[in-house]
Amino acid sequence: MRIGELSARTGVSVRSLRYYEEQGLLRSTRSASGQRHYTDQDVERVEFLQRLYAAGLSSRVIADLLPCVDSPSAEHSDAALERMTQERDRLSRHIADLIGTRDALDGLIDLTRAYRESMRAAAR
Repeated sequence: MRIGELSARTGVSVRSLRYYEEQGLLRSTRSASGQRHYTDQDVERVEFLQRLYAAGLSSRVIADLLPCVDSPSAEHSDAALERMTQERDRLSRHIADLIGTRDALDGLIDLTRAYRESMRAAAR
């Protein structure tokens, strides 16, 4: 199937599919005229890639995980598990930072409300 059909079957834009190829996440064969051709297995691969992206993984992290899919082995599985754990830990740290930032903003909001109320009280 050509790239447009893969796009239609997966709901992924042609632009994204080209990006996946550029990043080494997806491969196609080329016709004599240079058109990309894909198989039914590529539909499954794109759907798998979409699940990984939905989990918040970057294309770099996804590339690190693909040996586990492409060449299953205990070693690749261990490496993928370690990489996903590292990514989860990174996300957890980021979430903690965001919570701290939100809490600081809440403090500023509270100060601003108190200041506004004191201005209103002084105007009475």
